[in-house]
Amino acid sequence: MEHSLLVWLLPTLALVAGVAIGFLVARLVPSAAPSSTQRQLDDIQERFDTYQNEVVTHFNSTAALVKKLTQSYQEVQDHLAEGANRLALDELTRQRLLAALHSEAPQTPRERLTPPRENQEPPRDYAPKAPNAPGMLDEHYGLKK
Repeated sequence: MEHSLLVWLLPTLALVAGVAIGFLVARLVPSAAPSSTQRQLDDIQERFDTYQNEVVTHFNSTAALVKKLTQSYQEVQDHLAEGANRLALDELTRQRLLAALHSEAPQTPRERLTPPRENQEPPRDYAPKAPNAPGMLDEHYGLKK
């Protein structure tokens, strides 16, 4: 009887000890994992915020440069208009220069340099042959008789 009690008591104690150790390990290990995950999440969020700030800075710089470019273009156009008014010798030349300067020249369709010929034959993808000569696909083609 003592032997059967020992057979049941040892596995039961081992089970209780295993559950207790598992409980303690489960309490300690998950506390480290969320901290690591939270750190990774914070790092990713910080990198994302930095990236967003860089994008905003880039587009602000681009907008400022485009504004500066537009102002420079306007200054060049004003300079050319003033030069056309001051330096053109006659009224017709002045009018033509100012019209060319201020016109929003619509793009006219480009014309072909050489129009296609009427009866142009498409290129052949085979060698020409004499009327009664065997073609290249003939089984006797190229063989000497």
